[in-house]
Amino acid sequence: MNPAKTILVTGGAGYVGAVLVPQLLDAGYAVKVIDLYLYGDNVLDAARGNPALTEIRGDIRDRALLDEIMPGCDAVIHLACISNDPSYELNPALGKSINYDAFLGLVDSAKAAGVKRFIYASSSSVYGIKDTENVTEDLPLDPLTDYSKYKALCETYLEEARAPGFTTLVIRPATVCGYSPRLRLDLTVNILTNHALNNGLIKVFGGEQKRPNIHIQDMVDIYLLALAAPDEAIDGKIFNAGYQNHRVRELAEMVRSVVGEVPIEVTPSNDQRSYHISSERIGKELGFVPRHTIEDAVRDLVAAFKAGKIPNPMDDERYYNIRLMQSVDLS
Repeated sequence: MNPAKTILVTGGAGYVGAVLVPQLLDAGYAVKVIDLYLYGDNVLDAARGNPALTEIRGDIRDRALLDEIMPGCDAVIHLACISNDPSYELNPALGKSINYDAFLGLVDSAKAAGVKRFIYASSSSVYGIKDTENVTEDLPLDPLTDYSKYKALCETYLEEARAPGFTTLVIRPATVCGYSPRLRLDLTVNILTNHALNNGLIKVFGGEQKRPNIHIQDMVDIYLLALAAPDEAIDGKIFNAGYQNHRVRELAEMVRSVVGEVPIEVTPSNDQRSYHISSERIGKELGFVPRHTIEDAVRDLVAAFKAGKIPNPMDDERYYNIRLMQSVDLS
């Protein structure tokens, strides 16, 4: 049974949220978004005016606010966080307060308000670096940074909160790629595409490292699928969410195959971290099959650049999490 009708999306004006929220509305859900809107007030313009959308400009660390907006919500999709290691490491205390401390309050508030389903966007970085070719959900976690450590600890807290009537699901996404109204140009495929188009040069540091990726539309499809699935299909489950594991140099070649002949410059790198995940389980258990390729993501980005949807791509801090985090005070 899946009674979800009203969805609270934390970080709904973020990179994935800005694509997810309009599609939730199209699917017939009522949606509440809580977000600080640091990356622009216009990212949800396509959905504004829909009476089923409620936007709350607020901080997930504000427990009183959470308790005020939570009643009436059937499900939570928790996307909000300080995203990626460099942004987290700018201010570790801030990162912990948002990524971990606020998570505990969010789960407690949801459970107390009678929310029936809680879907958490964790990270495939919780595995650390594994030698095995297929990193499955059953392998032990070995988070190497505070960012990934607190992602893992949130998973543990959510599992401990799971109870009859409070269904929980953890998704461990690969790196997301492709166009969003709240665009990030600090993610591997998006970086390579931006530089290919706007610098006429693709710079690759190292190149042999593997990076799992997933198209942003496939990521959105997973959340829609998770909302529609019966409780018994997802309760207490953990699913990796990726498409294919490619070496960075292979990603650069994919970008070039779409953009056209631009030189690829390879520079040695001390960072040889190589990540690879298996997403077989989500296919077997939920029937999820990615429908979009890395090249599709590149094509979408190229179209957006050519349509003028991404002004000032090299310098506007809104496209770069760490630059924006350096310029705002979230303490």
